[in-house]
Amino acid sequence: MVQILSGIQSTTAALDAERTRLDVISENIANAHTTRGPDGKPYQRQVVVFESALQQAIGAEMQPQTPTLHVSRIEKDSRPPIMAYEPGHPDADANGMVALPNINIHEEMADMIAASRAFEANLAVVKNARSMALQTLAIGKH
Repeated sequence: MVQILSGIQSTTAALDAERTRLDVISENIANAHTTRGPDGKPYQRQVVVFESALQQAIGAEMQPQTPTLHVSRIEKDSRPPIMAYEPGHPDADANGMVALPNINIHEEMADMIAASRAFEANLAVVKNARSMALQTLAIGKH
């Protein structure tokens, strides 16, 4: 069967991956001031690790393999917490130092803008593919 929306699988996989990236970034921003998590430690920034994989041919008919992007894993950033002097804070140690999450809001916002733009670009691909498919079907009607 002729595939009208060729490449749409890789685009939808990229949309899913960027959505996951946006979710992780928003979680990082929301926890930028969380000094004590369930483990008693400050929140650790999380990062999304992407991986490109080739889809396997479906069925007996060999189809061209399309590279797709997907989330390989979500891992914690290895940077140490930021130490700040706040003697009145409930999580301050004996020296008045508080361990704050290793999150830079400016870095998170830049990552959010990049992920948002990538999401928008992939969405534009889906819209253009749909438009081209509809125009192709319209040719057959005339």
